[in-house]
Amino acid sequence: MIGLAILSLAVWLYLVLLHGRFWQAGPVLAAASPKSAPPVCVIVPARDEAAVIARSVGSLLAQDYAGPLRVVLVDDNSDDGTAAIAAGLAGADRLTILQGRPRPAGWAGKLWAVHQGIDATDEEMLLLTDADIAHDPGHVATLVAAIEDGSDMVSEMVSLHCESLAERALVPAFVYFFALLYPFAWVNDPLRATAAAAGGTVLIRRRALARTGGIAAIRTALIDDVALARAVKRGGRIRLAHSTQARSIRPYPRFADIWTMVTRSAYVQLRNSPALLVLTTLGLALVFLVPPLAALAWHSWSGALAWALMAGSFWPTLHRFGRSPLWAPALPLIALFYMAATIGAAWNYHRGRGVVWKSRAYGQGHA
Repeated sequence: MIGLAILSLAVWLYLVLLHGRFWQAGPVLAAASPKSAPPVCVIVPARDEAAVIARSVGSLLAQDYAGPLRVVLVDDNSDDGTAAIAAGLAGADRLTILQGRPRPAGWAGKLWAVHQGIDATDEEMLLLTDADIAHDPGHVATLVAAIEDGSDMVSEMVSLHCESLAERALVPAFVYFFALLYPFAWVNDPLRATAAAAGGTVLIRRRALARTGGIAAIRTALIDDVALARAVKRGGRIRLAHSTQARSIRPYPRFADIWTMVTRSAYVQLRNSPALLVLTTLGLALVFLVPPLAALAWHSWSGALAWALMAGSFWPTLHRFGRSPLWAPALPLIALFYMAATIGAAWNYHRGRGVVWKSRAYGQGHA
């Protein structure tokens, strides 16, 4: 155990000192106005989003943007009145509602809806955003200003809903783990291969999307934002930041809700590979579980120091969410939840249940 504690400490020293400053709370896209205001088309795929669509699309229709702006809502065969609610919003003259066509075999539902929306437009600037995101009035202007540095794509980790006990306990760690997997500094470095995006808001140039083969090139992807970022970065520049001007309005009130959200993509992230699952589980145990076990059970100084580094690295994310630093030492328990959910996702997959989202099941052909 002492050897494992020392190894875990070495890993934490690397992560904190050399792993792209993943633990920092930034970068953040500050509110800005673009030098020019090119036409922007916002594509919103929506399936059974009656509970949130008025706030989401309404915030887009109320954008304070100097250039031409229109919103295309692709109603993906909703049966809860999503399209009718959107049609009745103020400013609907800027809104186009498309009735989604039946999903072809091999397409993820969201990507098929996005593809239809893009295919029906001709603007160079495309903002892809989810139906559960609310936008401040200056958000589109800030995104356009951000892409003026020559980037092909700008995306943001929006502020996530964090009010229930389950959300306060688990949501900050979700953002922390995302940054651990994809350090923002490395994503934004054109000399590094690391690529990622946060699908809540993605502003992309049409020509960059066309260069990658369009949405059709990633049509099977369930982690579509990362797949798109990888495709764009192969021949261009991408930018990833945190947002203070966009927020998720979809609540996850129970621990079971977050479990379902995690299991939707956790095993897909591991390419549905049992070998990668075993290696990942062992790696996470070494990094997150060994330090407190060594510190408490074996009174190991190396375990205690590794635990302290772990908690310290979590604090900036907690601060971003307005959470108490007392949550920081609990990161091993939080990590244990995510490990169990990943194993649960694998269990579902190998039992033939696959991924289910929005009443649709996705089988082994999706990545």
